[in-house]
Amino acid sequence: MVELRTPGEIDAMAAAGSVVAACLQACRETAETSLDAGVTALALDAAAAQVIADRGAESCYIGYHPGWAPSPYPAVTCISVNDVVVHAIPDGRRLEPGDLVSVDIAVTVDGWAADAAISFVLGADPDPRLLAMIDTASRALDAGIDAMRRGNQLGDVSAAIGQVARAGGYGLLKGHGGHGIGREMHAAPHVANEGRRHRGLELRSGLVLALEPMLHLGGKDDYRHLPDGWGVATADGSMACHVEHTVAVTDAGPRVLTVA
Repeated sequence: MVELRTPGEIDAMAAAGSVVAACLQACRETAETSLDAGVTALALDAAAAQVIADRGAESCYIGYHPGWAPSPYPAVTCISVNDVVVHAIPDGRRLEPGDLVSVDIAVTVDGWAADAAISFVLGADPDPRLLAMIDTASRALDAGIDAMRRGNQLGDVSAAIGQVARAGGYGLLKGHGGHGIGREMHAAPHVANEGRRHRGLELRSGLVLALEPMLHLGGKDDYRHLPDGWGVATADGSMACHVEHTVAVTDAGPRVLTVA
């Protein structure tokens, strides 16, 4: 069942969203400032965990155990590197200049959730192809956000995301997309990253969705699971990126909730 949120509930989700934004900023700053010292994904996860603790929030990820996963999730972030698209468990491997890092995090504050992700390339000489892919993903996300207007349909959001991504020649992670969000991190409806305009659920004020384009540099959509059963990587080994915001449909237009 798709649930609509009151203005007060949307404000509460924005409070959680501000914590998510702070976590993502802490992860990026940790990666960039500690790169020469040998920073790891575990260090980024620790930085996010500290923000969560300092802000009185709770992680949506620790202990999360969907039916397809082999075990409960053990960290507060998903940190996916290079050809890994999403859901990677942070580890102790040293991050290197040129690595493409995607950080995904969700928290709750007073029982309301928010979810967002960023991607960035480490080092002073990033591959322009990776920067272009991240820029395209961000523009696809912006297009999806702009389509989240009362009276539009869910297919308009999906079509807006997919049109930008495909115009750049990128693949889109097969079978994956965004989702509703509220008291739970994942709720109805599923939000595909491609679709047909003027189809599907009508968008009404109070609908809150997490939109998340996931692009593959190689142009193909196929993927493989990592041995741990959580991480999802491109089947062809090409680089990938992931960006995400939690967004509400309001009478005044789309409202992005995962900002500082």
